[in-house]
Amino acid sequence: MNRLGVSISGLFSLALLMYIPTFMEEEPSVAPSQDSYALSPSYRAKNITTTLYDQEGRVNHVVFAKEMEHYDQLGFVLFQEPNYTLYSHTTLAPWQVTASEGTVYNNELIQLENNVIIANQTSDDFVQTITTAFLEINLTSKAMTSDQPVKIMGEQFVINSNGFNANLHTQQYELIDHVQTIYSPSN
Repeated sequence: MNRLGVSISGLFSLALLMYIPTFMEEEPSVAPSQDSYALSPSYRAKNITTTLYDQEGRVNHVVFAKEMEHYDQLGFVLFQEPNYTLYSHTTLAPWQVTASEGTVYNNELIQLENNVIIANQTSDDFVQTITTAFLEINLTSKAMTSDQPVKIMGEQFVINSNGFNANLHTQQYELIDHVQTIYSPSN
């Protein structure tokens, strides 16, 4: 072998020796990003009951949930099987609201999904029960809205609608797309 071949082989071997340590290194561990922390709950709780009060110290609402996950960085709380009791200080009786899932945003807006049932706790009011698949409630104004099929039931009637707006303070209900009303007077 001539000098040129030995020189080329030596340079190739030297270059190879320089890169061997990098091939044998372990993969550097990557620290979790800030985004992955945001997607993980800050804390979780099971069978939790929370009572929130208004500025005058009156009970605004009470919530019980089978499971709760609080996402502090994202600004919302997820509930499994929430059970809300909403108090309206213009009416005496509270409303009981249950669902399969719920999300609270900034302690002001609730979005409830799947098997939503709103039950009036007074037996002699006009509206007794409202059922739907989705409901949004503003906890400050007690305004409710849904763009899903809604069934409103009272002692002598059933109203079907494709959405509604309601206010628990004023007891006013607005049907977005009325479908059917069945009236059956008691004898």
